[in-house]
Amino acid sequence: MIAHIDGRLVEKSPTYVVIDCGGVGYKLNISLNTYSKLGDGESCKLFTEFIVREDAQLLYGFKDVSERRLFQLLISVSGIGPATALLVLSSADAEEIQQAILSGNAGWFKGVKGIGPKSAQRIIIDLKDKISKENISSDNSIGLDNTLKEESLSALVNLGFNKNLAEKMIQKIMMANPNAAVEDVIKQALKGL
Repeated sequence: MIAHIDGRLVEKSPTYVVIDCGGVGYKLNISLNTYSKLGDGESCKLFTEFIVREDAQLLYGFKDVSERRLFQLLISVSGIGPATALLVLSSADAEEIQQAILSGNAGWFKGVKGIGPKSAQRIIIDLKDKISKENISSDNSIGLDNTLKEESLSALVNLGFNKNLAEKMIQKIMMANPNAAVEDVIKQALKGL
């Protein structure tokens, strides 16, 4: 699977971009949210989802990890394909979509082209528990802090700690000491949990 593409933005439209990476131009379908976050002709990194169908191989790009994860969850719902998932992601930011799911707001989803009452209910029923457990947030920014957070969280979860409690503890530690190493964050978290 292709996890991300990092290169120079060659072409940009509201529905897709072309990124030159090592002399190869990759066309990625994008949401309007990703489109609005991209500049023109700049170096950029998009997180990707590669979907292989019988008649096509499609690459989807997202500016942040939370949007990609929400896309993955949406296409896991029966009757919601990648095109419809992109329409949902283009209608609002990840936080607002999550709130609509968690609050059971089927009316919000019915406002998206291609989603009827049954599909709206199915999205809410299928994803409500998953989203509340995963705690997807748009603060999953790219960089060293995210890697530090992921490695620390992974270690604590593997040690048997609750993911949400461990994540809150890591955030607290990282706020107090942003230059801490992974080992230090884990040691401090173990003392606090």
